[in-house]
Amino acid sequence: MSSEVIVPAVGESISSGVLSIWHKRDGEAVVSGDLIFTLETDKVSTEVQASESGTLHHRAAEGDEVRIGQVVAVIEAGAAAAAAAPSQPAVPPAEATPAVESAAPSATSAEPPVPAPSPAAAKPERKPEPEPEEAPIFQTAARVERTTRKKMTPLRRKIAAQLVSAQQTAAILTTFNECDMSAVMKLRKEMQDEFTKKHGVKLGFMSFFVKAVADALKATPQINARIDGEELVQNHYFDIGVAVGTEKGLMVPVLRDVDQLSFAGVEKALGAYAVKAREGKIGISDLQGGVFTISNGGVYGSLLSTPILNPPQSGILGMHKIQERPVAVNGQVVIRPMMYLALSYDHRVVDGKEAVTFLIRVKDCIENPVRLLLES
Repeated sequence: MSSEVIVPAVGESISSGVLSIWHKRDGEAVVSGDLIFTLETDKVSTEVQASESGTLHHRAAEGDEVRIGQVVAVIEAGAAAAAAAPSQPAVPPAEATPAVESAAPSATSAEPPVPAPSPAAAKPERKPEPEPEEAPIFQTAARVERTTRKKMTPLRRKIAAQLVSAQQTAAILTTFNECDMSAVMKLRKEMQDEFTKKHGVKLGFMSFFVKAVADALKATPQINARIDGEELVQNHYFDIGVAVGTEKGLMVPVLRDVDQLSFAGVEKALGAYAVKAREGKIGISDLQGGVFTISNGGVYGSLLSTPILNPPQSGILGMHKIQERPVAVNGQVVIRPMMYLALSYDHRVVDGKEAVTFLIRVKDCIENPVRLLLES
């Protein structure tokens, strides 16, 4: 008796995916609950487990694009657990060793024995050694393929389509500012040990920016709005997406109601998403419903960039590398750890005045972080 392994439904709008990894070999024994393959779609990766015990037989290969409901394997219940070991080639019998004739003559031999050669005669003549060939001046290198082609994954295709759509459907404009990170860095250093001991997580920079964005969205609600057809939809909640780079591409898991979270709550939520991203377990529900996005290119060394909107949102904040630079403070030139901030926004919804006001509010929150902590 055998049971079919089908591609499960992973979302209403998803009709296909790529069978990215077989975790069990063809012909290998599986037990109910074993992880057998990973399905990668344009939104998430899903791990599929065996529903029966038996021997797995593949019906699709790694890298195949498969439809939801398609049979990709069968499990034969009660079949042999292991594939037969490859047979070893038979060792050929040793060849018979020919008998060596005696060098001594027989008693009936009439011929006299042949005298042994003298040492001088036995020494072979030495042949002249051939002269070594000259190496060619130019060596021909082994042929290496200059290009390779492979099919784009559903996730990469989705990212590409969204980026192009954002550029074509929104009037994207970017405004810039910079913030002095001295106060945040000093506060983190002073509070880190106590914060970690109390909450079990470290106090990072991202939680300050998440809380600052929530504060700035309350001060400039126009940025917390979006266009839907001919209507302007105003959001009254603060679900902030944080862009996370993974091996499979960019994902933007959403932190819910960040205005109601403490700093520890934000850090714990970020840590949970980081674990899910590494394990490929971020679900569709984790990526939906954000009203604004934060992207931190600074972790890769980016000094300045113009982030692209995450539709249908009307704003995205770009964080960048913290770099010590000379700045003027109270008429004196001092060295401070500075970060450039970039706000890209949909000019159809947000005016320049509102965008600049939002960015200055974020700057003020970062340069005066104690106020954020007191309000949390």
